[in-house]
Amino acid sequence: MKKPLLSAVLFFSWALLFAQSKIISGPMLGPVELKDAKIWVEVSPQVKSVSIQYNKKGEFKSKIIVYKGQLGNDFNPVQLTIGGLDYNSVYQYKILIDGKTSGKTGEFTTKDLWQWRKPAPDFNFLTGSCAYFNQPETDRPGKPYGGDSTIFETMAKERSAFMLWLGDAWYTREVDYYSEWGLWNRASHDRAVPVLQNFLKAMPQLATWDDHDYGPNDIGSNYILKDASRKVFNSYFCNPSSGENGQGIYTMTTWGDADIFITDDRWWRSADRTKDSVDGKPNPEKRMLGKQQMEWLKNSLLYSSATFKIITVGSQVLNPVSPFDKWRDFPAEYDELMSFLMEYNVTGVLFLTGDRHHSEIIRMERPGTYPLYDITVSPLTSGTHQFGDAEKNNPYRVFGLAEKQNYGKFSFSGPRGNRKLTVEFLGIKGEKLGEWSVNEKELGTTGN
Repeated sequence: MKKPLLSAVLFFSWALLFAQSKIISGPMLGPVELKDAKIWVEVSPQVKSVSIQYNKKGEFKSKIIVYKGQLGNDFNPVQLTIGGLDYNSVYQYKILIDGKTSGKTGEFTTKDLWQWRKPAPDFNFLTGSCAYFNQPETDRPGKPYGGDSTIFETMAKERSAFMLWLGDAWYTREVDYYSEWGLWNRASHDRAVPVLQNFLKAMPQLATWDDHDYGPNDIGSNYILKDASRKVFNSYFCNPSSGENGQGIYTMTTWGDADIFITDDRWWRSADRTKDSVDGKPNPEKRMLGKQQMEWLKNSLLYSSATFKIITVGSQVLNPVSPFDKWRDFPAEYDELMSFLMEYNVTGVLFLTGDRHHSEIIRMERPGTYPLYDITVSPLTSGTHQFGDAEKNNPYRVFGLAEKQNYGKFSFSGPRGNRKLTVEFLGIKGEKLGEWSVNEKELGTTGN
């Protein structure tokens, strides 16, 4: 009896290893809502079928969802939606490749239906920008630009509602951004880095882009491969939506009493060298978000009843002394948003940004109403720097963190009417590098 048993074990082990070799990266969690969840995985070209077997934790009866899209391409990112789930429930799943178990498993918890029933839940999410993974054969000569990527192992251990990438989730190089194949290859290569895998399935992953995961450095609407880049981005992230009318990647998500507006600072972006003003007035043709997206954002802010309204942007927004690209360098559009916020007394607004390779919080006073804050979290693994020149003693900065890899944790807590947002800046091993908080009462129009 021992030999048949040994043979069966060896066969199962071989089959498992063979199935695992057909998975390039993942699984990764996309948005998890009350009644459905998205799961992503990338498979190799020889795979014929991909499916997910899932069940509610504690129950033995399982169901299978089969991917019905095309396979067999050079790059095969797969997104599957599991519907008909129960809210506030834990589910387990495993990836099946060609009908066989792959050994790739995970679990997720659907949202709770708290509205009209319970107080807003306490929760937290993670955030950060600028993830560079070294690849010596394509990197520039000299000191490697990417830092310690074990920060993602630390982040994988956090019990957070989701991760929000603030741009530059991967860095295209010269070998990538001149061709559509190169764009696909960079996203596929960096997504498959082993140190990322546990993090990708630990919590839902949401994202916006900035220049490096869109295309070349500092590029905007003139990028000739922008349509291909949008397709790649939407294939490697499972955001709730992606712009409108096939344009841009902006979207939003809601968790608890926070609405998060995830904007696109590249698709419509005018060249940074476009004149800020014409005949002494802000140039109306120099735009970062574009008219379509700006109308969506304004209408979404007016519709929102959330305590906290977080506007996510790849570039900084408020920093007046930054020598690099920021929304203030597009004054007509920037002034349009600032005037709108004042006119309609939109409360609870904060900006969440990336890009800068340092973390900081910028405060901008507004006479007659509450101040605005721009919270920048960067970098995850890319190169760091020290504050210099006009930014060295920036009078608008209320918190600064330079020369440190870090990620942010945004925590929401407290009773109704006295909710608090706490922002922690955490290092490679999860050590606390700084903390800042704001109460909802500090984000309300004077007199409310």
